Amino acid sequence: MSTSLRWLLVAGSALAVLAMPVPTGISPESWHLLAIFTGTIVGSIVRPVPAGAVVFLGVAALAITKTMPAREALAGYADPLVWLVLCAFFMSRGVLNTGLGRRIAYLFIRAIGKNSLGLAYALTSTDALLAGFLPSNSARCGGVIFPIARSLAEAYESKPGATARRLGAFLLITIYQSDVIACAMFLTGQASNVIVAKLAMETTKIDLSYSKWLLGSSVPGLLSLAFIPWLLFKLYPPEVTHTPDATRLAKEELARIGPMQRNERMMLFVFVLVSGLWMTGPLHHIDYAVVALLGVCLLFLTNVLTWDDIISERGAWDVFLWYGGVVRMAEAVGRSGLTERFAQSAAGLTTGLAWGAALAILLLIYFYAHYGFASITAHVTAMFVPFAVVLMAAGAPPLLTVIMLAYFSNLSASLTHYGTTTAPIYFGANYVSQRDWWRLGLYVSFATITIWTVAGLAWWKVLGWW
Repeated sequence: MSTSLRWLLVAGSALAVLAMPVPTGISPESWHLLAIFTGTIVGSIVRPVPAGAVVFLGVAALAITKTMPAREALAGYADPLVWLVLCAFFMSRGVLNTGLGRRIAYLFIRAIGKNSLGLAYALTSTDALLAGFLPSNSARCGGVIFPIARSLAEAYESKPGATARRLGAFLLITIYQSDVIACAMFLTGQASNVIVAKLAMETTKIDLSYSKWLLGSSVPGLLSLAFIPWLLFKLYPPEVTHTPDATRLAKEELARIGPMQRNERMMLFVFVLVSGLWMTGPLHHIDYAVVALLGVCLLFLTNVLTWDDIISERGAWDVFLWYGGVVRMAEAVGRSGLTERFAQSAAGLTTGLAWGAALAILLLIYFYAHYGFASITAHVTAMFVPFAVVLMAAGAPPLLTVIMLAYFSNLSASLTHYGTTTAPIYFGANYVSQRDWWRLGLYVSFATITIWTVAGLAWWKVLGWW
């Protein structure tokens, strides 16, 4: 698709909204807001320019057209959740710089990496552990895990092409599919989860805190992390099943790295401190963003991070720009009366259905709609609120509705080779064909949907969430 056509789709979607008559009870400013928001979401999907630039243009359009005063249009950049993500990206840089992530990975490999399935569990366990702290799945899974997995594959003479199935193809597809589960398990699993939490609060007044998110995901998440690598081992087995050299390589790499140095120990301390404070938030009531700021300050004051590290972290500032804009627009749409009007008009879609049936049908539609999205963020900002509103109008319990949509927003990225930011990294290594990627992603989706609905519903019933 040419850039001109992409821009045409963006402009056309906004103009289509403006061409519609403004519903009774909705102000012209709110309708203009919807048009700009629609164009921004379409732009985030088709991407005539990077997503951050699309949102920047959307925020500018709000102020230039006087749809919102400049102070209000820019208010998203003062949101604590946006600063939480920014600071967590800075801490990701600390994990990479100190080598803590690599050490954790090699410790897991040394412990359980004697066969190919154990090797997969070692690498996916590292990713899941880091997901409790690092919201950049591209940093932890792409920056930490991918180079190790690639080097282990090549150590067993598995390279793209004829030898891909020796080990590399199995490792890469398994790590990616497990990373999607890790994304679903934590509020910090990937950067878009804070948008989910924000939208849930705006739509339902439900606080998806770090501890509540983790408590809800713990049982289905751990079951999925245990089952999916085994499933892929059966569906897509590697030719090399025993990997004793992997433990030897891990021991050699750990010996080369040597004992923990000061900066790495400090990074580990901050890792434990910040994660602990996030998990115990209901006890001390310190805001998540304040905890993140504390972590970055400690890393900066102890010289684990330099100011140059902070200002040169392009990915963090890119996310900050588009998150602040998206969060503000989504919040404004939620307060404009448009959400309530949508709920009234959409209530007829589920007329006559029990809420359980409506929940099952609409969750499946929501999940498999991800075939049409190139990022979790675009999927969430376009569909989370409408689906939550319709499901609650059908009588579904609000907490059950938002947590299932939150978890499915992440799990649905398993489907394609463009589902989330790590997908192009792993698919681009050319170990797995697109046909196999989509086929295995579909099979994994059947398994994860089953686990998260059956085991998840049972667990959430025990918790009294529905």
